[in-house]
Amino acid sequence: MNRLASRVGVRVASVGLLVAGLIAGVYLGQDHVVQAQQRSSEASNVAQVDVDDMQLLKQRQSQHAAARAFQRQAEGDAAEKAAVEAKAAATKAHTLETKAIATKKAAAEAAAKKKAEESGGPVAYTGEIPSSCSEYSGTRGVGCALMLDAGFGLDQFPCLDKLFKKESGWNYRAENRSSGAYGIPQALPGSKMASVAADWKTNPATQIKWGLGYIEGRYDTPCGAWSHSQSTGWY
Repeated sequence: MNRLASRVGVRVASVGLLVAGLIAGVYLGQDHVVQAQQRSSEASNVAQVDVDDMQLLKQRQSQHAAARAFQRQAEGDAAEKAAVEAKAAATKAHTLETKAIATKKAAAEAAAKKKAEESGGPVAYTGEIPSSCSEYSGTRGVGCALMLDAGFGLDQFPCLDKLFKKESGWNYRAENRSSGAYGIPQALPGSKMASVAADWKTNPATQIKWGLGYIEGRYDTPCGAWSHSQSTGWY
């Protein structure tokens, strides 16, 4: 009986040790699983951190690129605005300069006209004499230039030259005391020339302009007027 009990005890003890070992193994396995899960979770967290960092880096790069693009755009806009302002300033300066030149010229002409009127003339011609009229000087050169301005051809000037030489010798102060004709074209009366300008007594250009208008209205051309003068003695 004692031997049987002893054997049973040994077996029970062995079974107990076996069960204990199994239980320890189960706990140990669970511990390994938990550790593995923890390591996997940590690795996942690290990977997520890397992804977040990469996204943040890309976001900052995009922000920097956008900032650089904005700066380039702003610089381009500023340069364009500066160019527009510079052009506007240059245009304004040119306009002011042109206006100042015109004002100065007008003032000089007015002063010359006043001086001429005070001294009895003549008023100086301030227009341009074309090269085609360069062989003529004085009031003849002025007459040539004004004739071209009036639309007559250069071939008409010899006729005009002869006509006004006959009438006044191209003298702006020439006066016919018996008839009252006055000036280069011998307007009768001389006051008719006031229809061109008030300075008709002292300005050869005013007298010539009136004479050309008179010629065109009655004879079409200077040669027409000269032909009539030759046949009748007057025009």
